[in-house]
Amino acid sequence: VQIARCFETMRQRCCRLERDGQRTREQLARVEAEQAALEVKLKHARKQVEVEIKKRHRVEAELEKQERKLQLVLESLMQEPWGSGVLSREQCSILNALVSQRLGAALAAGRRSSVVDESCQSLLSHSDISYDRTDDDVVRS
Repeated sequence: VQIARCFETMRQRCCRLERDGQRTREQLARVEAEQAALEVKLKHARKQVEVEIKKRHRVEAELEKQERKLQLVLESLMQEPWGSGVLSREQCSILNALVSQRLGAALAAGRRSSVVDESCQSLLSHSDISYDRTDDDVVRS
């Protein structure tokens, strides 16, 4: 009778462990599916960031090009001998103010974009976010 009770206790314990194992396998499958979905989202987000960075670089290059053109036009207006005769003192002072404002804005923009670049690189570095499955393969083996 005592052996039968021990066998029954062991059978119940095995059944409970089997249910726990099944629940754990189901939970693992859900977590793996969630991980796969998150990896897809991460890949998509990385691609969007890459596209936006490329757009930003193109726009910054165009802005720099336009700033140079404007600077050349302003300098040309200020240096031309006919400019002083055609332009009034007020217009000359306005052009001088524009020249100095543009230089200040260009310098500030250069500093601002470098700060943004640095922060983006530290936050979005592929090495910081990447996930390597080789560790999982070793653990599962």
